[in-house]
Amino acid sequence: MRLPLAVLVSFSVVFGSCSPAPDPEQNRLTFFEHLGHTGLKFNWRNLTCPTCKALFVILDIALLSDTNEEHVARTAGEVCIRLHLAEERVCRSITELFREDFIRALQRSLLLPREACALLVGPSCGKYDIYAPWNVTLPGIPKPPVTPPSPPKPGSPQSRILFLTDIHWDQEYTAGTTADCKEPLCCRKDSGFPSWRRREAGYWGTYGKCDLPLRTVENLLENVAAAGAWDWVYWTGDIPAHNIWSQTRTQQLSELTVISRLIHKHLGPKVKVYPAVGNHESTPVNSFPPPFIHGNRSSSWLYNTMAEEWSPWLSEQAVTTLRHGGFYTMEIQPGLRVVSLNMNFCAPENFWLLVNSTDPADQLQWLVHVLQESELKGEKVHIIGHIPPGLCLSSWSWNYYHIINRYESTVTGQFFGHTHMDEFEMFFDEADKTRPFGVAFIAPSITTYVDLNPGYRVYYVDGNYKGSSRLVLDHETYILNLTEANHSPGSGKPVQDPKWELLYRAREAYALPSLFPADLDTLIQTFVKDDRFFQKFWYFKHKGHVSEPCKDACKTTEICLLRSGLQEDLGKCTGHHGFVKKLIRSTRKIVC
Repeated sequence: MRLPLAVLVSFSVVFGSCSPAPDPEQNRLTFFEHLGHTGLKFNWRNLTCPTCKALFVILDIALLSDTNEEHVARTAGEVCIRLHLAEERVCRSITELFREDFIRALQRSLLLPREACALLVGPSCGKYDIYAPWNVTLPGIPKPPVTPPSPPKPGSPQSRILFLTDIHWDQEYTAGTTADCKEPLCCRKDSGFPSWRRREAGYWGTYGKCDLPLRTVENLLENVAAAGAWDWVYWTGDIPAHNIWSQTRTQQLSELTVISRLIHKHLGPKVKVYPAVGNHESTPVNSFPPPFIHGNRSSSWLYNTMAEEWSPWLSEQAVTTLRHGGFYTMEIQPGLRVVSLNMNFCAPENFWLLVNSTDPADQLQWLVHVLQESELKGEKVHIIGHIPPGLCLSSWSWNYYHIINRYESTVTGQFFGHTHMDEFEMFFDEADKTRPFGVAFIAPSITTYVDLNPGYRVYYVDGNYKGSSRLVLDHETYILNLTEANHSPGSGKPVQDPKWELLYRAREAYALPSLFPADLDTLIQTFVKDDRFFQKFWYFKHKGHVSEPCKDACKTTEICLLRSGLQEDLGKCTGHHGFVKKLIRSTRKIVC
């Protein structure tokens, strides 16, 4: 199996993952479940099983020739154009950009024609188990008794943590261009200028399919520098814009370098920044080969530059594992450690996982080792990453959940981004499914993509003293109100130096004693009973820019989604009036 899968995976990754999120209607989320959301008219299930297998055998043979690979790319481009998946320029560029990596990954995969047809036509045509369940090995050391967390004594020290995610800087952003173009990303030099009744790109940013100009990123950094002091910073990736059809390695590395140095410049040399790798850092987007892939197709071009730019913040050992697989661990303070995971090794859109999806880079087994060592030393651990665990491949998500449950007394914070929204995922004990033991906090994006205000997060964590829980006590979300920033009162011109304003404080807004897992579980129950609180959450989730309330089936499904950090549990949310498709597409926005 070679060509059709290459073409289809490319369409699913490019035009599926850059759109709102896929439906979790089956327990196993694979790359190809995204195909239903791309608008493709062709249905593989209309093929008979023998026809499908014959087609894949023929194409397997065809791809033995490099010349035929050229035909494959051209054919994929034509299919993209004829099915109106994107504008012609985007279709041709994206198929050429993705061509070589896709084909190399698929040539190393183990899929046979019968497996491909089982996947595309149905289980009656064969067996497809490339994502079969797998388990990491936990040590034989018994889990320590769990002590429910209690609030710190009044006056206890707190750590103030700046959290940045999903910058998505667009070098081609141009004020005055059209904000509702036909391409996946607008407000750019080649987007054209708006005609009557079409919106135009604002100076500081735009509600629409647009990313941010560099001036807005610099304004953010100036504002957070003035709002210090910060104990440290978590930064969970996604630097480049969503122009994924026209990116180059040179461009990606340049943007990585510029943003890393700007953060260092504005926050100063004394503030430690702990980064994580986003799925947009690579090109093609989502392309993260496991470490056993060597040479030009490996990720060493990216990890090595990250290591160079981030070395002022990271230890020598952290830089070593970063170069190896894009993950690392470091002691932040005595008694507190950070683990930065490369969540691209769990992502359904990472086509390199076709080669091997079983604990890529042995990252989760490494995590177990780190957590066991921390448990023995009495350390607390914060985990940071880009993609939330509930959006990962099923087996990876289950193993991660299992690990966090085992080390719940050690892992006291989980911090992610990626969805561009302000939300969270709950973790419940595997034995007592009514006992909440953890929370994955998902912070809002800096970018406006799609129809959002720019935003950032501040966490207040139990501080640096003996016996500290290191748990999240409270958090704040700040936004740049684009309506006000782009139109100064009186003149109507952009504000020269806009200020980012507090949108809300979590404990104050929701009348909570703390943000411990039990408190957030109680909050979800309040959402069910008191619609005012839920609509407030809905407003905050969209960073203060939402067009309509979330009622009835929308609310039921949204609450269901908050209740689990486990991917396979998301399927349980699909029974609510069949609404999950629309909700997830429109509100969970898992963008590339």
